[in-house]
Amino acid sequence: MKNKSFRLYCFLTLAGVLLASYYPIYMGVSVVSDMIRHGTVYAESYPKYIIPYTPIALALIVGVALMPLILRLAKKSALLVGSALSTAVFFAAELLLESMVTVTKTVTETVPLENWQMYMCYVPSKLFTSRAWTEVDVLMGEYSPAFKMHFYLIALVLIVSLLNCFYGFAAMIATGDRGRLKPLILQSVASVAFLGMCIWACFTAFYRTGEVRVSALSAVLMSVFFVLFGVTAGIYVASFTHRKKLSLSVVLPAAVASAITLLMYIGEMILLSGHLYRFGNGFFFTGLPGIVLAPADLVIILLSGAVTAALARAINKSAGNVSEQKGE
Repeated sequence: MKNKSFRLYCFLTLAGVLLASYYPIYMGVSVVSDMIRHGTVYAESYPKYIIPYTPIALALIVGVALMPLILRLAKKSALLVGSALSTAVFFAAELLLESMVTVTKTVTETVPLENWQMYMCYVPSKLFTSRAWTEVDVLMGEYSPAFKMHFYLIALVLIVSLLNCFYGFAAMIATGDRGRLKPLILQSVASVAFLGMCIWACFTAFYRTGEVRVSALSAVLMSVFFVLFGVTAGIYVASFTHRKKLSLSVVLPAAVASAITLLMYIGEMILLSGHLYRFGNGFFFTGLPGIVLAPADLVIILLSGAVTAALARAINKSAGNVSEQKGE
């Protein structure tokens, strides 16, 4: 019965990933087709955010398709092996697209895909034809490949957190060990919610208008995005330190969540050449001397850690913390 349930789970998981990956894969096929036919991709035909989402989709498909084999051969190291393989697939596909694809803005102006993607991070594509701008005006600096740091962070968190769920539940079905059930459920909720926010951002860029100071709606959505990003990474750690002593099961995941959120801010700072989006006026939203981060940004960084700590504490308390049971 376990083998039948395991095979059914693997089949349904792969089918679900393939279905969810339809649009990212379609984007990749469309771009490759245009490159073959025209030698470039015309701006008006460019599907938004082919990078990093097409490589992410490919990485997850490979990781899930090979999951039964990896679980059988690697056993306890299956997640590590699957994650490493998927990460390699992601970077191979990402770098291939970045190096091979070009986007033509005008008859005489063609740019590499990675440059084009950086411009789209800041100004929604619908404004390209209605606003006079240059790369320097919009991004407050020249192109830097370091801007991809935040793309890569998002991609890696999505890949490893989703694979953690897929492999974790598969191992649970195969072995009958339900010890990680609660953290895996929490990881699933956080990962799906974060993926949903990423998709939302793809199509709306959270309603930014090309200005550094954003609207209240944009500020709220960006804040939720940053917090959820950190929480997703923190819960990933918590799923392995579940029911350990307090410093490992709660404090470490919270610290990782805040650190990952800070790295995301650093990535945005690189994109904007030392600037950050501002969520309002006044001291609370103004960058502090020497660190660029505003008090509001520091609150968001700390909040991601606090939310992670609360969630990790809750699942440990409900399960009965091992260290407490042993009187440690």
